[in-house]
Amino acid sequence: MNLKNQRLLTGQSFINGQFINANKQKTFSVTNPYDGKHIIDVADCSASETQSAITKANEAFVSWRQLTGTERSTILRRWFELQMENIDDLAMILTVEQGKPLAEAKGEIRYGASFVEWFAEEAKRAYGDTIPGHQRDKRIVVIKQPIGVVAAITPWNFPSAMITRKVAPALAAGCTVVIKPSELTPLSANALAVLAQDAGFPSGVLNIVNTSTPEKVGKELTANPTVRKLSFTGSTEVGKILLRQCSDTVKKVSLELGGNAPFIVFDDADINEAVEGAIAAKYRNAGQTCVCANRMFVQDGIYEEFTQRFTKAVQQLIIGSGLEKGVVIGPLIEEKAVQSIEFVVADAIDKGANLLTGGNRKDKDSLFFQPTVLTDVTPDMKVFIQEIFGPVAPIFKFETDEVVIALANDTPYGLAAYFYGRDYARIWRVAEALEYGMVGINTGMLSTPVAPFGGIKESGFGREGSKYGMDDYLDMKYLCWGGI
Repeated sequence: MNLKNQRLLTGQSFINGQFINANKQKTFSVTNPYDGKHIIDVADCSASETQSAITKANEAFVSWRQLTGTERSTILRRWFELQMENIDDLAMILTVEQGKPLAEAKGEIRYGASFVEWFAEEAKRAYGDTIPGHQRDKRIVVIKQPIGVVAAITPWNFPSAMITRKVAPALAAGCTVVIKPSELTPLSANALAVLAQDAGFPSGVLNIVNTSTPEKVGKELTANPTVRKLSFTGSTEVGKILLRQCSDTVKKVSLELGGNAPFIVFDDADINEAVEGAIAAKYRNAGQTCVCANRMFVQDGIYEEFTQRFTKAVQQLIIGSGLEKGVVIGPLIEEKAVQSIEFVVADAIDKGANLLTGGNRKDKDSLFFQPTVLTDVTPDMKVFIQEIFGPVAPIFKFETDEVVIALANDTPYGLAAYFYGRDYARIWRVAEALEYGMVGINTGMLSTPVAPFGGIKESGFGREGSKYGMDDYLDMKYLCWGGI
């Protein structure tokens, strides 16, 4: 890999300010999903290394929490600056291990770094309250204090941004962190650790435990009583397991889980803008995001026109290596991801869906799946029920507002929703009626560090980003002063 800063590519884990090998010298291989080629071997840690990381994080917490918000802010700000200075290398590492196009990878690095910049400022703003006393000789004060050691378990689809989105508020609040990245994409995490070291993070404040056995490391993170908070982004199935495991030690938990996002186009929408928004919401990262449009609902008056324009736009999307210029659709992350897409597409076609474009792998045995559009889709098909997590767009026809709201809400998930229209009365009614934590109105892009990101129902709880983003890493303490 041709990097300006070769130090950023490392297979070691990062504990107590040092890059280390696994205790038993075990490693696992990281490969490029584009061509399956070996990139590097990574230290394969276990519960014992995890225990060490937790212990060192707890020791570092004593001094890190005592720094002023401004002192923590200065270190975080330097970490942000280093990420931006090394954006080309960080994006290259991300593309090679994850597969997304290089331009999109750079966008992720900017997005992830923006959370560090944001929370570097918020570190100085963990405000408390003074409350009028309930008795004449009483005074009431509420202060906020860092919760302690935080465990962060992050996914492969945004291997850089999902770390910074969790770590930045935790560190800003005065917590220390142990990160378990996905075994599919550990290299972006390790590169961020190199830059954290360069930024002057004290030893033990940030730790990274890489492993090929996530269940064992995850159990240590959830069972260890020293860990006081768990933040997880991933599937609802795994999130439920982690939540149960955390219950024994009553940890504070934040979960950002699966989605089944509706994308609704009303008949008064600007069709060109709706098509552009749908492409962005559906095919970013080859459809491998939790907020990707999963089910597309188009009102009957514009159904044919929208479908034609949308399909034409989809057919122009270029598939290939993320390092090639002009490519917008990279490979899926692994073989079982492709097989899952093949299954839901076959199920839809078997039940009567019409395939307008795509529907197959780009090449036999490759991890590329063609951008796909299905029409004549019905709610009994898998594409309605489950999160697709791939470049497949099923389009449903609807007639009335009431019908589409009911269809959109007919899912246990509640992360993100999108709709296009111009009637402001309807915009308010629909936005309020949709059972989702985030709603994009006339836009297909939601994420920003200044707004609270998170879902409801089985999509999880807690919020990342915005002025609310540090709340999950702070304990509220009530002080009652008597005898005054």
